[in-house]
This record gives sequence, structure tokens and C-alpha cells, in this order.
Amino acid sequence: MRTSPRVVAVIPARSGSKGIPGKNLALVAGRSLIARAVDAAGEASSVDAVYVSTDGDLIAAAARDAGGEVIARPAQISDDSASSEAALLHALETLAAEGVRPDVLLFIQATSPFIDPAALDAAVDRVLSGSADVVLAATASHAFLWRIDESGAAVAVNHDAATRPRRQDREPEYRETGAFYAMRANGFREAGHRFFGRVELAVVPERGAIDIDDPADLLAAEAAARLIERVPTIEVDALVTDFDGVHTDDRATVTTEGAESVVVNRRDGMGVRLLREAGVPVLILSTETNAVVATRAAKLRVPVLHGVDDKATTLRTWAEEAGIGLDRIAYLGNDINDLGVLGIVGWPIAVADAHPDVLAASRHVLSRAGGDGAVRELADLILTQRNGAS
Repeated sequence: MRTSPRVVAVIPARSGSKGIPGKNLALVAGRSLIARAVDAAGEASSVDAVYVSTDGDLIAAAARDAGGEVIARPAQISDDSASSEAALLHALETLAAEGVRPDVLLFIQATSPFIDPAALDAAVDRVLSGSADVVLAATASHAFLWRIDESGAAVAVNHDAATRPRRQDREPEYRETGAFYAMRANGFREAGHRFFGRVELAVVPERGAIDIDDPADLLAAEAAARLIERVPTIEVDALVTDFDGVHTDDRATVTTEGAESVVVNRRDGMGVRLLREAGVPVLILSTETNAVVATRAAKLRVPVLHGVDDKATTLRTWAEEAGIGLDRIAYLGNDINDLGVLGIVGWPIAVADAHPDVLAASRHVLSRAGGDGAVRELADLILTQRNGAS
């Protein structure tokens, strides 16, 4: 984050939700709604800082894990009657007290799971350029709307009921999706609400314009994710991973005595734990012969086979002894020494920063790099499928 960020994203996320308890932590295709919102904001090149305003400890922890910063939301603006504006104004006051006064406030709602970072950038650019004071996400609609009057009769709202033009002959109207609002920060402070000055629309695709309000919306989002994000159905009975470049970022610190140390990710540790608790065997299979690999495996409470030159043969033996078919195994790798084993399992998977040959050999490529939560991402995908099938 820059010392004086020009664009700040704020994601209000209360812990109390009546329709779906714990809604902001609900999973869509293996990722929580709050993590998805933080990810989208973080991937937008125009956004300098991402804050989550929340009264919930679990939401705060998930926000930090995803790379966001947290603003503690007071109880008086965290109940059912509290407005999003109240949370946003409090966030701006909190940031101002820290010397942070952004030009643009990007209000993002975690209940919209399919926010395109490029759409965020385009909306912010329009505010920064001065063409608009507010730019909000909306999707085109050609729906014929009706309302019911006091007598119970149906009354046409946006059309002449006596004339039914074809869809292509009607000018579209636009439905506010609630996904995001880019605003001049000072204008928002002065108005106290999100619609002021010149308001323009950021038109987003209808298929991704889902707002999570009830369990049916969550089911629809899960189904849509398969089409929008091409999230695979990873149905396996075991997970085998490489170590260096998967549990780590492939870097090591070497002391003058020759001792090596690496940095691992706590999210990956939690992912392994969740798999173990769900009864999914996890194995670390590494070419390296290094005490740090065995130490980390012991910490994770999973078996490790390291110092292995022929990973494919070793995995075949392990799978046979464990009674698990190779087609029911997911292997997560990153470099060319993984190619042999990637070729024999049912689910060859690569971390985001894997070698090009590994990317080409994989059935699925994760969005996370090695050492940056890739193991947790895969664990969530596996558990989502198992939970859905149970």
C-alpha cells in the first residue's frame, strides 16, 4: 500500500446474517465470499489498499488471510438496521485518523461472488478522470415488470401492456447488481449516501450478476461458478503434493553453516488439517533430502517420502499399499521433476507459478502460487466436492 493511497476499496461485512448464518464466510467453488471480494479488489491494478469493515473475528481472520486489512466495526452500526453508508463513513473516518484520505472510495459487496477486477479498474478510471462522480455495477434487462395495486390488480410498470414489442426492439433497462460502487470519496462524505452528482453505469454480464441473499442464491452461485470460472469437480480419495515450490515459494535461506530454512503458509497447514479430519489421506512426495521437509510433514501430521528420484514408481507403490487407485489421486506439483507423476494420476494439478511444461501437463491450474495458499485452495476444492456429494 502506498503512503497516501489514491484508491481505497472498502468491503462491509457484518457477522450477523439472518438469511444465511455466517453468509460472508459461505463458500462458492471452494472460496469464501469475503475472500473472493478481497481477491477481486486486490487484483484490480487501480486499487491501492483493501479494507474489510467487520464486527466478526472469523471474518476479520479470513480477510487478513486473503490479503486485506481490517477495520473494526462498532456494534452500533453492525445490527440489522445499520446501513452500508454508515460502515463506509466510519471506515473513511478511521482511515482519516490514520492520515489516509483517498480520492476514490470503491465500495464492494462480498455478496457478489463474480466481480471482475477489470470492471473495477474501468469504473475507478471513470471517476478519476472526472467523467462521473459515481459509477455502479448494473446489468441489462429486457424484463416486462408488473406491480400489484391496492385492489390486487396487476399494473404494467415499464411497458404498455397492450403492446408487446420483441426483445430486440426494446431499449434495455438496467438492474443495479450491488456488486460495486466507485465514488469520489469527498463527494460521498458530503452527500452521506452513494448516489450523488453524475451517476453512470458499469454494465456487467448478466450471468455473473448474482447477489447472495438466501440459500437458493448460494446454490445458483455454485452452479454458475462451473460455467463462469470453469471450476473443476475434483473428486479424489487422496492428495499427494511436492514440497518445494508447493508448500513453499521455492526459496530457501542458507546460513554460513549450510543450514537451510524455508517459509511455509499457515493457510496450507489448515487445508491439510481439514483434509485429514475429512478422512482424505495426504502424502508429501519430494525429491529433496532435507530435514526441513520431514519437520514440516511431522508438524502437519502427514507421511512424507523424500529423497525420491523416481516419483512415479514411488507413488505407484504407495497407492497400491494404500489401496487407492491412481485415477483417484490428485497430485500437486510445480516443476519438471513432477512430470512423471503428473502423467499417472487422475488429477494432475499445478500451482499458478509452475513451469510451463507442468502447466501444460495439468488438468487444472490453481489461482494461487506455491507458498501462497495453493495447497489450501486445492484442499477447499476437494472438500467442496466431498461435502456436496455427502
